[in-house]
Amino acid sequence: MRILFMGTPDIAAESLAAILAAGHTVCGVFTREDKPVGRKQVLTPPPVKQLALEHGLEVYQPKTLRDGKAEETIRTLAPDLIVVVAYGRILPAEVLALPKFGCINLHVSLLPQYRGAAPIQHAVLNGDPETGVTIMYMDEGLDTGDIITVAPVAIGEDETAGEVFDKVSALGAKTLVDTIVLIGEGKASRTPQCHEKATFAPPLDKAMGLFDFTGKAPALHNLIRGLSPWPIAYFMQDGKKVKVTRSHKSELTGRPGEVLATKPLTVACGEGALELLEVVPEGKRPMQGFEWAAGRRLKKGDLL
Repeated sequence: MRILFMGTPDIAAESLAAILAAGHTVCGVFTREDKPVGRKQVLTPPPVKQLALEHGLEVYQPKTLRDGKAEETIRTLAPDLIVVVAYGRILPAEVLALPKFGCINLHVSLLPQYRGAAPIQHAVLNGDPETGVTIMYMDEGLDTGDIITVAPVAIGEDETAGEVFDKVSALGAKTLVDTIVLIGEGKASRTPQCHEKATFAPPLDKAMGLFDFTGKAPALHNLIRGLSPWPIAYFMQDGKKVKVTRSHKSELTGRPGEVLATKPLTVACGEGALELLEVVPEGKRPMQGFEWAAGRRLKKGDLL
């Protein structure tokens, strides 16, 4: 099948690699513009562009899909199917109508749950036991198209959003390739979403990360997991941020903020307690929680 691929970040690159490995003809790749990265603001191509160039594919980086030029390019490429994975742009109706088999999208949630930008993170933030991937036909709405394939994946009690994302990325690439086969064979199902059951997953914000120990341990644990690796949850200590990248719920109890143990560093919450397993003190390297406690000379009974 002749495929036009549209995507930008790592998860999209993994899907593109799987499509190429399956032997499909990729007639072109659309991705977002190169961006400055790091402290030195080095102009860096997105992961999809890097992979595409390694495979000798034609890469297009239009600033918009609505000026007619992208549509003209796509007509020239004449794809049978457009595959979209985290591209970052809305496809206009004119583009959606071009391919013989339509346009499909990989979304990392069990739609209609968590439409939007940060589905994995919100699933973890809410303490959900599972998430997954959905392959759907695209329409003009935001993640509202008919569902072709759904594949669930469990979320471990201590898994971070980053770890779940890695699992879902691998599952998504495989599910996407299997779905393309079904479409080519004319065996793909088409199930409309129940829009009344839709929930939304808006982008994350750095302001979401601040917490204190008056909160309930399960909710704080989910916050820490859901915001790792970005934007990262943190508490304030002596006017400085202490980021927490990994935690575990504890059965110990005490006053909110009370140090109940130092190895592992265990702190009482408004309900329950948390083991702070990995922290990043402001201006310092990542370290184990007990290392930070030792450096601060914390002892059982101290308050954070």
